[in-house]
Formats: sequence, C-alpha cells, structure tokens
Amino acid sequence: METTQVTLAVRGDTSPGEVIAVVGSCEALGGWCHQRAVTLQPVEHDGTLWKRTVSVPRGAVPTYRYFKGHFLESKVSSSFYVRSACEVIGHIKEVTYLIVHFVPECLPPVSLQLLSADGSVCMDSGWLTCQTEIRLRLHFSKTSPVSITKKKYKKSRFRIKLTLEGVEEEDDEDEEPEQSAASWHKMTTTLETSMISGDGYKSRHSQPECGYALEASQWTEYIIHSMDPDNLELTFDFFEEDMGEHVMPGDAHPGTAGTACLLSSFFVESGKDTGVVTLPIMKRNSRQTLGKVRVDYLVIRPIEGLQCDMSSSFTKYWRKRSAPLDVGHRGAGSTHAAKHTKVRENTIASFKSAANHGAAYVEFDVHLSKDCVPIVYHDLTCCISTKKKGDKHSLELFEVPVKDLTYDQLQQLKVKALFVLFCKSKHGPTVTTLFLIVMLWYCLQQDGSWEGNLSSYFNMNLFLDIILSCVLQRAGKRRVVFSCFDPDVCTMVRQKQNKYPILFLTQGISETYPELMDIRCRTTQIAMSFAQSENILGISAHTEELLQNLEHIREAQSKGLVVFCWGDLNNDHDNRTKLREQGIDGLIYDRTRFNGNHPMLLLLLYRNLFKRLFLQDLILSDLRKCIHFRTGPPWDSNPQPWHCKCHALPTEPLPTELHATQGLLCEHLF
Repeated sequence: METTQVTLAVRGDTSPGEVIAVVGSCEALGGWCHQRAVTLQPVEHDGTLWKRTVSVPRGAVPTYRYFKGHFLESKVSSSFYVRSACEVIGHIKEVTYLIVHFVPECLPPVSLQLLSADGSVCMDSGWLTCQTEIRLRLHFSKTSPVSITKKKYKKSRFRIKLTLEGVEEEDDEDEEPEQSAASWHKMTTTLETSMISGDGYKSRHSQPECGYALEASQWTEYIIHSMDPDNLELTFDFFEEDMGEHVMPGDAHPGTAGTACLLSSFFVESGKDTGVVTLPIMKRNSRQTLGKVRVDYLVIRPIEGLQCDMSSSFTKYWRKRSAPLDVGHRGAGSTHAAKHTKVRENTIASFKSAANHGAAYVEFDVHLSKDCVPIVYHDLTCCISTKKKGDKHSLELFEVPVKDLTYDQLQQLKVKALFVLFCKSKHGPTVTTLFLIVMLWYCLQQDGSWEGNLSSYFNMNLFLDIILSCVLQRAGKRRVVFSCFDPDVCTMVRQKQNKYPILFLTQGISETYPELMDIRCRTTQIAMSFAQSENILGISAHTEELLQNLEHIREAQSKGLVVFCWGDLNNDHDNRTKLREQGIDGLIYDRTRFNGNHPMLLLLLYRNLFKRLFLQDLILSDLRKCIHFRTGPPWDSNPQPWHCKCHALPTEPLPTELHATQGLLCEHLF
C-alpha cells in the first residue's frame, strides 16, 4: 500500500507531564483507540506548538481528533489517561488550532475548545478511562449538613475547605519501583469544587484559602480524580467566621475551629458507591467534638470490561430544527392514558406504531431484573394476584419489586409490556426510529420515603455498566439519548462514556407529584444549573412548571441547553401549540400522530418530496380528498398519487398548523 508523509501540528498549553496526541480512523493514527494514539512532540523555542510527521495511506481521507492526556507508567503495564478531545473531519494537512482547558488545573474529563477559522467554538470532553472519580457533597436537601453541639459555637458560621492526602505505608528503602508507582498515583490525584444553585453555577474550580460558607439554596460538591481511590485521606477543615461580616475569599484568614476526617477506604468497605456518612468534627488540638457533618458521597468508576473509543461523540451535539421533535411516550402512548391506543405500551408493536405515525423518537424505561438483565418496563414494582381456595371471585394483589424477580420469573408471571433491551432473539427491537431511554432509578422523596417503597436497590455503578454496555455494544448506528430523574445517574452516564447524550429529567415545582429530597430536582432553574455544570446535553422538564414559566425554554436554550418536556399536559393540543411557539426542542406525549388523526398530516413527514411536487397548485380543498403519495423506499422520482380508500378526513376545520405558505406547506411541524 502506498503511503504519504503528513505533518500534523496543533497549538495548545499543557501542564507538567501532559502531552498532546492525535487519534484517527486509519491504523497509522491508532484506529480511534486512545491507547494507540500518536503522541505529538513539542517544538523547541515554542512551548505551545506540537508536531509529528506520520505515514498514512495515499488517497485516504481519514478523520481524526486531537486530545490531551497523561501517560501513566508502572512496572506492570502502561495506560493512557484521556483528558479531552476535539474532532477534525477532512483531509489531513498541517493545521493550527487553539486548544485550551475549560479549567486549566483539572484532569479528565474536561472540556476542550477548537477555535475554527470563522471564530466558532466546538466543545467536547473525555471520559473515565482508568481513573476513579469521588464526589463529596454538602447540601441542605433535608437539614443543615453541619450540626454543632458545643455551646460556644452554636451561633458561629463556618467556612469549609476540603484537603486530601495519600495514605502511604512505610516502605523499605530499596523498594524504589513501589515508591515510583505511588508518586505517579499522587501526581494524578486532583481536587476541584463545584457549586450549583437556582441562580447559576461555578464548575470545577480551585477552593479559596479558607473554603466556602454553606448556603441553604446551594449544592456544594468536591470532585476528586485519582488512580488510587481507595487510599486517600479526605479532611474537612472548619474555619469560624464573624456572622456580622460578609467574608470574601480575599479576606483575612479566620481561625481554624476543627476538622473532620474521612478515609476513602470506607467506600470499599461499605460496599456502596453512593450514600451518606456522618463524621465527627474534632476540636483543634484536643479530643473534644464540636459537632458532626453529614457528607453525601458518590464514587464513579470506569465501565468494567468495556473501553469507549474516540470515533464519535454526540454528548453535546444537537442539530437545531425548525420545529420540535415528536417523541412517543412509551411508544405509541401510555396504556393508562385517558385516550390510549389499542396497542399496549412499551412493546415492539407500540414502538412501530409510533414510528409509523411520525414519531422521531420513542421513549421508554429501562431497569434490571434480579439476574441483571436489562428490561424495558415502566414500573419499579409489579403485582402478583392470588386466589383463595373455594372462592373463584376474590383476588388479592401483592406488590413485588421488579428487582427481586429474575427475567424468567417475570416471563412466567406474564408481565405485560416487558422485553429485553436489544436482545438478539426474534422478539427484540426491530423499530427504525430513535430511542430516548429513561434510566429507571428510585428517588428519595421529601417526606423521607423511597419511590416504590423500596428500601434498597442495585449498586449504581453495576446498574449503569450493564445498561451502558448493552447499548454501546448493540445499538449500532442508532441514535440514542439517555435521561433520568436522578441527577447522580445523569452525572455517571456522562462520565462513563463519550458517545450518547443525556437529558436531566426534572419534575420541578409540581402539584401532581410529591417533592423530591434532592434540591437539584426541585425547580427547573436549578436543573438548568446542574445540566450546565455537568456539561450534559440539556433537560427534560415537566410541562406543568413550563406552562407557568414559558420563558424557561428560551432561558435554557440561551445557556446552550436542549429542552424537552414531558407530562400529561402535553396530550392537550393547545398546550403543545404554546410550547412549539416558544421553540421547545422535543415534546414527549401519548398518541404521537402529529396532533390528531388526520391521515394527510402524515405527508408532512416527507418534506423534500413535497418540495419536488410543486404544491403551489395544491389547495386545502384538495387535502380533504385524502390524497396520499407512495412513500416506500426507494423513492420514485415521479411518485403517482392515489386515493385513500380506508380513511376520510373529518369535516371540521383542519388544524391551524396546516396551511399553504408561498406555494409550499408550512414547515411549522417539520
């Protein structure tokens, strides 16, 4: 095979030990595997320019990405630590791009900016490859996280700062390799802080000298990346400040009142990757306790047994359309809706029906059976009926968590609307539409009860690894969007993979559903701040709050977020019209038939075909004749009309969205 020499050049700042590499579609560029990426070399006398000459197949048009990372060497193996990536599509040639970190000090995954010739910026980010992310959170979701018992400090206000150290065992002097391994583990351990509130967010930044004071409406989070996550000492320092003064980061150093310590080995010993731990606050230079602090924790690990590649990333990609996407709720609609279809929800037949009636996406819920099989089923529980001996008419229902039944047991119970996600059997999904997959996770409500009355659930890392591996390995080229009501699930999905986007499902302020404990779920505005802070695609908001605050749609979009909406109120045509007028990106509702049962509305799906048919001669009276066109692929260059014999349009006026504009059908519904 003939090859040609190509020089790749990129300009960007790097931190000590960091390199810039390139990975691409051809073998010479690693075949999209970051472990086989080509490392660029820094140019002398220019600290920001990196170059490398490579041999690529002559005549090939490879695609490639630049990214930042660390090579982590040990005596056993080596791995490449992905920091960030940007995509460049086209012929390889010598180019100069500006690569900068969203936050210069942080380790992956972080944002990367590609500054194009026209000044526009494309942003992408990495994912967890071999490192673990630990998140410690202080918040007022239930009560104040800090409880002071000493009378002297009852009225004091504290600022809190987290520091971390590696817990290193004493080694013999001649064990240099082990010390070397410990040192590079320590080098790759970083600490950052994020704060979220309804007024905005401040993501991934360094703490001020004396930390931050806690606010009742604020979610404070400490983010640790480490190659040695089970061997860290995490210390909270409490600084007393004068309640009468507003202390800023640049103010004088207040006195240290006490400390609280947490060993990261606790997470492994507890067997949980998410939960709450209460720590005593020890008074400085004494053994007395000042009080206690409640710390919410989350441990995010890479997907076990699966490595993502860098061939594609849709995590922040969204093509703005002239009209919102119609998303079929549980397929063609909920079986329990007021006007439900005859097709049962969450079935292949329901998905096909939604696709045939113009749904761009179908929405459905996924969780696990007891034997960890990903299943499509809406509820966290199912009901088992029993009969009494000698009584043929009385039935008693027992509610059983789905997680406590294996897939075979669920099948034996003949649970309706249940199948395996992306199974290989003839009963698996064969629909051609796109998927909006809701990760079904139980939520803690404000009254202290758990959704579905569940007292426990799966390990969150295990739960997500199984579902994500299934989708990543079997979805092929199908476009998939994930969503979840639990913000931690959204965070983990984003950090574990780089291919599929995630929407944060939020109910906001609602009179229909009970309030959730997590403050990030309570309003649409704080949901926006969360989505921005985690760099996810956007939010899926409850229509109940959106209709009362339609300006939220434009506000979220101005912040770079995609906005979908869900809820029974979407089944009302007038409500959908209002939301469309505000520029909503997606509508999730039942009976996805383009706002009614008018068969001619299906023609709106075929926009390009209509434009070729010169519809300036087609008037509304013609539409009432129910004329259809042959639409099956491959497209006929001169499709012939035929009259529908099975449908007749109603005599009432057609929807206002259907009208002629400048000789073409209005694009309002496309």
